[in-house]
Amino acid sequence: MSKTLLFSSLVTSFSSFIHSESHPSLSPVSVKCTLSSSSLRTPQLFITRRTNEGLVPRLVSTSFSTRALSANFSASDPSQLKSANKDILELLKSTSCHPIFVRLGWHDSGTYDKNVEEWPLRGGANGSLRFEIELKHAANAGLVNALKLIQPIKDKYPNVTFADLFQLASATALEDAGAPKIPMRYGRIDVTGPEQCPDEGKLPDAGPPSPAEHLRHVFYRMGLNDKEIVALSGAHTLGRSRPERSGWGKPETKYTRDGPGAPGGQSWTVQWLKFDNSYFKDIKEKKDEDLLVLPTDAALFEDPSFKVYAEKYAEDQDAFFEDYSLAHAHLSDIGAKFDPPEGFCLSG
Repeated sequence: MSKTLLFSSLVTSFSSFIHSESHPSLSPVSVKCTLSSSSLRTPQLFITRRTNEGLVPRLVSTSFSTRALSANFSASDPSQLKSANKDILELLKSTSCHPIFVRLGWHDSGTYDKNVEEWPLRGGANGSLRFEIELKHAANAGLVNALKLIQPIKDKYPNVTFADLFQLASATALEDAGAPKIPMRYGRIDVTGPEQCPDEGKLPDAGPPSPAEHLRHVFYRMGLNDKEIVALSGAHTLGRSRPERSGWGKPETKYTRDGPGAPGGQSWTVQWLKFDNSYFKDIKEKKDEDLLVLPTDAALFEDPSFKVYAEKYAEDQDAFFEDYSLAHAHLSDIGAKFDPPEGFCLSG
């Protein structure tokens, strides 16, 4: 961060403080920020107070620092985000919450509408899913449990936005389950209140009358194409559907009755905590009644355009991995507002 930008922020912050406090000894004042030497790391802040003797400058001791002020110039603190990533990995080990974290990231970003320019009205990953009004949308049933899991990490790292944390948790869960490295960037800005939440009905339904048409309606609205629709559908290789939440699936199967995690539900794959291309293989074969196939899953092998990609991914896991990682990063980015505008990547 440049010293000029830092000083400007310091002056603005301190001016706001002065004008918001009832402090007669500091009024009327002017605020000036100076740098006494090129090696000074913390700026010196002077206030000038009008007295009977004229204008008297006085050095004010402040707690501001370049580190503290950096939050004004990016939505999330990169060092805190890295630490949060380590905590997420530990949480995944102890709870096997990979699927619900993937869903958390998807559902925060999947509200984007390319036809709306204004943020946050356009939707996308903006942390709005933390608010009760959006958590109560039918498509988000059960995601309150994901928020309960992630909230202690957010409390521990207050300079990480919810929008970044949801997307970090989603990508980390996928990679920990065996997915390829996803080219994620961070720096998403959060919405500030529930009035900025999207209207209900932005996310896909499991059993619409015309499944392929419905998938295109939802994902084309976000600017995604048929290849991305099919690749992203492959994330169903993780997780289970619970009838008490979605209305789909069996209460339990031989693959889910013993967990891990809370038992029950019906999974799409046998090893439902392993990310691979078995989702496409199992849908194509349809040999196991204990594995779930939703109407929108079956459409991938029924629609001519979708089928090209579904067949390819069933045969070529490397191709699926490559296309999935790019599609996931795309979904995570669209609609989000970044600070800095280009975002930033986590290294190491």
